[in-house]
Amino acid sequence: MIATLKDIEKAAESIKPFIKRTEVDLSISASEITGSQIYLKFENTQKTGSFKIRGATNKILNLTSEEKKRGVVASSAGNHAQGVALAGTLNQVSSKIVMPMTAPLVKVTATRNYGAEVLLHGSIYDEAYEKAREIEKYEGRVFVHPYEDFHVIAGQGTIGLEVLKDIPDLNSIVVPIGGGGLISGIATAIKAINPNCRVIGVQAEGARSMAKSFEEKKISKSPSTVLTIADGIAIKNPSQFMLENYILKLVDEVVTVSEDEIAASIVFLMERAKTVVEGAAATALAATKKLKGHLGAKSCAVLCGGNIDLNIIAKVIERGLKKNGRLARIQVAVRDIPGMLSQLTQVIAEKRANIIDVNHDRTFDGLYLGETAIEFVLETSGWEHTQNIEKALAQHGRII
Repeated sequence: MIATLKDIEKAAESIKPFIKRTEVDLSISASEITGSQIYLKFENTQKTGSFKIRGATNKILNLTSEEKKRGVVASSAGNHAQGVALAGTLNQVSSKIVMPMTAPLVKVTATRNYGAEVLLHGSIYDEAYEKAREIEKYEGRVFVHPYEDFHVIAGQGTIGLEVLKDIPDLNSIVVPIGGGGLISGIATAIKAINPNCRVIGVQAEGARSMAKSFEEKKISKSPSTVLTIADGIAIKNPSQFMLENYILKLVDEVVTVSEDEIAASIVFLMERAKTVVEGAAATALAATKKLKGHLGAKSCAVLCGGNIDLNIIAKVIERGLKKNGRLARIQVAVRDIPGMLSQLTQVIAEKRANIIDVNHDRTFDGLYLGETAIEFVLETSGWEHTQNIEKALAQHGRII
């Protein structure tokens, strides 16, 4: 079955008591950068920190009484697990979630706290998926697929209804793509209500299987290794069903963004929107910057989740600041004499930059005898500030 607008409208009424109607707000800062009015849909503030609760709840509400007694099973490394767990608990349905042993401990703990029985199995998602299918067969539980499911897609599509209710004259909407359930549901709603609104999908460059499949109009698998900080949408093998029945029919364009662009967008949202998102959500805002001038007067970026791993957030912030030119690494070769380091730090202080780290290396390749290399990691206000500092330091040595 293919979800329709009527199915999404029905889902909206059904799940209303169990979810949060998340805010849509205009970002003045993003609008200034892109030249369009950029609205943000804050699904990162949804229950469980992700849109996944919508589809999971709609699926469970549509189970028969007999199916509810049998319980549900799902496989996930994060957001889908938490969505199914809470949806099951809120509706008195037993849930068992199979997660790979590599899943972040914080997500495993959260899934258990939402009321699910968690089984850790396999080192990758595919192995967890196979185990969940075994449990479906031998325990009789209903398998809740993260995206290839009629009711799940309809539930995710309720986001599209909310966005258009808040912005009826929307010109474009930018949606992260993993398996495709989110963009398929949203696109179904958007195109039925406002056919002229462009639906734009976005993936990380390091996991661009659906972007490539969209471009070639046939399934194209990712390389054996999929690496991206947008782990929530890092799907190795795209779905033929989702591509043929939804994405090729309803999506206007699919773009990709780099790791640096994702990191910079996470930092931007922290500073300007005062909100924390995971890498998958940040791809939507990153895409609006990349599509500057091609979004129409009003565009919405769907911030699909906020469950970022706190163990990597410091690295993400550092990378984002570097992308924006606000974290600079400058190396200068100078005479190896007393007082030289003091002279350089005095220059940096006069230029009003903050020194994060200093490294002194007399064995650096390319040095002349009597020289030493000094590396500074600086917090600056941007690229122009960094260039001014480099010019000032160059009066005392060679920038290398």
